[in-house]
Amino acid sequence: MNNDIDIFTPGSDEELSLPLSENRVAAGFPSPAEEFGGVSLDLNRELIKNPASTFYARVSGLSMVDEGINDGDLLVIDKSIEPHHHCLAVCYIDGEFTLKRFEKHKEYGLLIPANKDFKPIKVTADNDFCIWGVVTYIIKKV
Repeated sequence: MNNDIDIFTPGSDEELSLPLSENRVAAGFPSPAEEFGGVSLDLNRELIKNPASTFYARVSGLSMVDEGINDGDLLVIDKSIEPHHHCLAVCYIDGEFTLKRFEKHKEYGLLIPANKDFKPIKVTADNDFCIWGVVTYIIKKV
């Protein structure tokens, strides 16, 4: 397969609140720095809507780099979301996990990479296949 996915569950039910600036950060001209107020952000509450069906996975491989998904990025995957045409999904095919865009066609499915060096994977009734979960967030280290 093109990508290996290491899957793990959120580690704790504890709240993880971090300071949150009430002002947006300008991506154009700089604005004066503001003090952080009393507002906090709990990343678990922000990123995980369905805790019982949500998992994290770390990307291993380069098949999705043209979508900005790189080796080592962290995925938030929700298994309770109904897969849809062209969703970004963690798929299980013939004994391996892979991250791809899923295209649903009448007689088959296609797992579409985002790297010209990789070919789409055709999924037919002959494959052991399921969409394991839909990616809801990608967390990147910069």
